[in-house]
Amino acid sequence: MTGLLSPPSYTVDPWDPGYGVARGDELDGRESSATLELDLELPASEWRPVTPGGGPLPGSVLFLDGVRRIDARVWVHADEPEPQPGVVASLAAGLVCCDSSARILDVAVDRGLYAETGEDIKTRHATYTFRHTPGGLDKLTLGVQARLAALEVELATAWRRDSNVEDDLLVVDGPLRGRTHLARTVGYVKTHQKSYLQPEQAAVVAALEPGQRSPVFGMGTSWERTSWYLRLPGATRAPWSAVVRLECAADLPTEDARALADVTARVLPTLASSPHKDPRAPQNLVPIGGLERQLRHRLGDAGLLYRALRGALA
Repeated sequence: MTGLLSPPSYTVDPWDPGYGVARGDELDGRESSATLELDLELPASEWRPVTPGGGPLPGSVLFLDGVRRIDARVWVHADEPEPQPGVVASLAAGLVCCDSSARILDVAVDRGLYAETGEDIKTRHATYTFRHTPGGLDKLTLGVQARLAALEVELATAWRRDSNVEDDLLVVDGPLRGRTHLARTVGYVKTHQKSYLQPEQAAVVAALEPGQRSPVFGMGTSWERTSWYLRLPGATRAPWSAVVRLECAADLPTEDARALADVTARVLPTLASSPHKDPRAPQNLVPIGGLERQLRHRLGDAGLLYRALRGALA
């Protein structure tokens, strides 16, 4: 609680909480125009599809993902003359390991009230921890996203600390922003909301065969990273069908980034999903799709939680 003179009260907004929820890949919304360094692996004028070479593969591949759900929007009535907006959200993060088989290593569930002022909300079925989040509705949603990213980092850091494994590869579903300090880690971006490359380099991406990647390149927006494109199997005739973008920390030496790109091009295509099982195939990799289903189940019944929340705040 943040120094309230009297306990707050709440009004649940009847607007469907599923509307207006930010679902972009970036934690701070749409990216600004990117600055590119296209000559990292090959000169920009010599770009061509890259077929990955040989070399050792990681002993295991970890997949880190999270889901979020806005359970309700509320108005916080406290000391201010006007009520303040708040968001009540449920989050779940999980970690999957793929070696000889795929298994879920750990799952964490987190429920919170995101608002300028407030206190924990206890209902019959769940407790929502107050998380001080200044700003309007857009800032509240970004606060939810930032908390989910932090929950994912906590999960991966704890597992690596306790397992003492040194030859794994961690694949984060989504951009790597805020997680570039994690070793042996790549961000996995399934959708392309913006075109970053120049036409000549974009044509190289369109020409990729399944299992081939683009050269690695540097990219800077509100943060720096090294990136590359990869085509998965199952492509249609569309130029960028089955293409995903991967990224790693910008401070990784180019040779290490190139080796990491080769590893992803050898490992990830084997885990591509099929259209008859996943409508987001092939980009939604099989371990990620399975983990997402489990995480949504762990969020609990939305209707039950909503009714309990309204009852607790009545």
